[in-house]
Amino acid sequence: MRRAGLRTRVIAGFAAGALALSASMAFISYELTRSALLAGRERATVRATAYDARIITASLRDDDPDVVDILRSLDTGGNRRTLLRRADGWYTRNNDPGAAAAVPAGLQRLVEEGGQGAQWVRVDGVPALVIGVPLSPTTALFEIDYLRELDQTLRTLAWVLGLVAAAVAAAGAGLGWYATRYVLRPLRSVADAAQGITDGDLSARLDPAAEPDLARLTTSFNGMVDQLARRHERDRRFAADVSHELRSPLQTLAASASVLHRRREHLDERTALAAGLVVEEIERFQSLVDDLLELARSDQPAQRAPVDPHALARRVAESQGLPADLVEPPGADEAPQWLVDRRRLEQILANLLDNAVRHGGGPVAVRLTCVAGAGRVEVDDEGPGVRPADREVIFDRFVRGRSAGARGGGDGTGLGLSLVAQHASAHGGRVEVLDRPGGGARFRVDLPGVVR
Repeated sequence: MRRAGLRTRVIAGFAAGALALSASMAFISYELTRSALLAGRERATVRATAYDARIITASLRDDDPDVVDILRSLDTGGNRRTLLRRADGWYTRNNDPGAAAAVPAGLQRLVEEGGQGAQWVRVDGVPALVIGVPLSPTTALFEIDYLRELDQTLRTLAWVLGLVAAAVAAAGAGLGWYATRYVLRPLRSVADAAQGITDGDLSARLDPAAEPDLARLTTSFNGMVDQLARRHERDRRFAADVSHELRSPLQTLAASASVLHRRREHLDERTALAAGLVVEEIERFQSLVDDLLELARSDQPAQRAPVDPHALARRVAESQGLPADLVEPPGADEAPQWLVDRRRLEQILANLLDNAVRHGGGPVAVRLTCVAGAGRVEVDDEGPGVRPADREVIFDRFVRGRSAGARGGGDGTGLGLSLVAQHASAHGGRVEVLDRPGGGARFRVDLPGVVR
């Protein structure tokens, strides 16, 4: 399961904290309010029951009293029901003997023993308070106070407090969103600068005055980029200087070797073979020097212009002695032109084809297609493929073990694939190597933004 992002986690934390706080406050408020209302209602009911008990006691002193009339004379309102139990049975003001079932048995025993008490019950789903008071050894008064209005009030209060808790949680999430937007703004600047550096812009820097609280981070980041830029410049200058210094002696060696090669028929067999090997290695050395020079200036931005990629690919294939029909024709819906640096695209194609010839048993197909607005270059070879351990580093410099069975006994990839990665990076693209269906390797280069 993918882990949520930092911003999402912060917003969720704010929302959870606000919800926990508001829910706690709502619960405490509800319980305090409920306790206060119930306690007040209980006190009022006890006082009313005591008053009714005095009236009933006084009325029962008459000769042959009418108990029902006495109960009807009481002012019980619409919520209270009065029951009188005498030795001969239960009496109610509305002749409702079933009301006695609402009186708890425990409370009845307590009153029979001469005590008085109160108990909370539910009658037909409605909360009620039952008060029991002994009037004489054979007579007891019970009053049931139904709390319909109070129960509805408490339900409404619970809904209101719940909605308030939800609103506070939403407000906490909004506050978290605003806070993360403000707090993460400097990190976005760092991310943008880092992305620019990844794309080759070593001039990207952070403004120390933009966020004084992050001055240490800004200073450290800018110092790191300065060191990286200086090191990159030293490497580039070293590669350029070495390449230029090697060109003159290489030209002399190439001319001398050419003389030996042209006169090989006048040499004995072993000497002629040695001369041929020297010529071949000098040509390879010259190619390496050319790659070094190209690498030294590969950090320059891409000079984009409209290019017919298929025509360019066919010319590159022919220049390397390969058939032009290696390049698959464009599809009916393919863009006829790419907005790309011609020199860099030509170098990408040339180096991928050269890699296929030297290390992959030869190229079998070249495809240039459009995928989601990006230009895609693919070169398939029929060699032994690329080991998974090499795939992450094969576009670095001088990777060993491109293919142990290829010519040269696994002599590595040289600078060719490194230059492919550099040229792709100048376009903001990426490179990768895959298994080709049927065997061999498939080298893929994606160049975004080149198709209009």
